[in-house]
Amino acid sequence: MSDEESYELLGFDNVLLPVGDLAEAVAFYERAGFTVGFRFDEAGIALLKVGGETPGLLLRAEEELRHRSPAWPSPRIWLEVPDARVAARKLAAAGIPPLDEVFQVATGWTVEVTDPWGNVLGFTDYTKRPALGRRS
Repeated sequence: MSDEESYELLGFDNVLLPVGDLAEAVAFYERAGFTVGFRFDEAGIALLKVGGETPGLLLRAEEELRHRSPAWPSPRIWLEVPDARVAARKLAAAGIPPLDEVFQVATGWTVEVTDPWGNVLGFTDYTKRPALGRRS
């Protein structure tokens, strides 16, 4: 590549999450409200849809990975929802407790959960600044 060539970041492809057991992970994420886009057990992967976007969360089985608490600090993946407080109640009803209480952010509210392998997901809304959200 010459000095005059560069590359451009076009957007996300997929976010890969390591999981210890693909079937258990798919069941967990379905309880959390995700839809499976495809599942290829022979390769140890499953793609979870996120809204109407093409990229998604790609679960990748790592057989040696056991259940664990999230490392702190840990990367977090936040996903937009219409109302994080409602999401927190629905997640709890599905047996997925929050890491902490729902908390305020500049744009609205957020709740974070963790999967059995320590991957942290946040569900955040734009109730304070709806013009910035997807559902304005």
